[in-house]
Amino acid sequence: VNIYSARQEALIKPQLDAFTRATGIKVNLVTGDGKELMQRLRAEGANSPADVFFTTDAGNLSAAGELGLFRQVKSAALEKAIPAAYRDPGGQWFGLGVRARPIFYVVGKANPAELTTYEALADPKWKGRILVRSSNHIYNQSLLASIIAHSGPEKAEAWARGVVANLARKPQGGDRDQIKAAAAGEGDIVIANSYYYAQMLASGTPEEKEAARRVKVIWPNTKDRGVHVNISGAGVTKSSKNSTEAIRLLEFLVTDEAQKIYAELGQEYPVKRGVALSPELKALGDFKPDSINLALLGKHNAEAVRIFDRVGWR
Repeated sequence: VNIYSARQEALIKPQLDAFTRATGIKVNLVTGDGKELMQRLRAEGANSPADVFFTTDAGNLSAAGELGLFRQVKSAALEKAIPAAYRDPGGQWFGLGVRARPIFYVVGKANPAELTTYEALADPKWKGRILVRSSNHIYNQSLLASIIAHSGPEKAEAWARGVVANLARKPQGGDRDQIKAAAAGEGDIVIANSYYYAQMLASGTPEEKEAARRVKVIWPNTKDRGVHVNISGAGVTKSSKNSTEAIRLLEFLVTDEAQKIYAELGQEYPVKRGVALSPELKALGDFKPDSINLALLGKHNAEAVRIFDRVGWR
């Protein structure tokens, strides 16, 4: 099986090695930037050697599907293991790991009782206190797309405009950088993915671990739609010459063995129910996830980008 992967080799190779041990099927792995790999697949067309494309975020998976890079897959094993919300309704891509994008706050600097929803972040009381990465990143685009899906573009734009007015600084860096900045006193509130926070808690670097310990998680919107979640996932390419083996790989990746590796290595929530969480994720407590089908994040991505441009979220 030939794989193009936007996920880091260290986060995916243990599962692939386990697959080869279990099946005897050899795996060839090419890693790189997700957008560049999508363009490579487009350029190679039917001659592409890739059988499977791995990437992060349903927005990226949907984009790959819109480009015609995936083929439709029908698998009882995948449909049984993966909740419908975490896979393409047409069978083009499948979520293999789940991540949440909650709110974090500096202990003693903000009252979590006042931050029970994403909508609360737009309140003027938080002016100069919010840290978040650039709108160019798909993670924020998908968060806004989820708000569009639930509340419509007008309310989503009002929310985005309110958050921009409350930023502590110009968006810069990744999610870890927002948490570090909060710990250093540059802001009080952070929007970040759960797995970055869990990785920092488990880090062998004392500075990262200490920064993470200075903030706590808030699970927003638990009384209505739930916490915004997303996935890392994959699909079988339209060009695949080894589609039977490719499907076997995807099916293996939703076994208890592979899902446990996802949880422990990447600090992602298993997509399959009943698989144990990592100690770090378990310590964050339970939450109610948003139940919309994540294909809607791709559907509303273009509108989200336009809104970000209009409100000046750079």
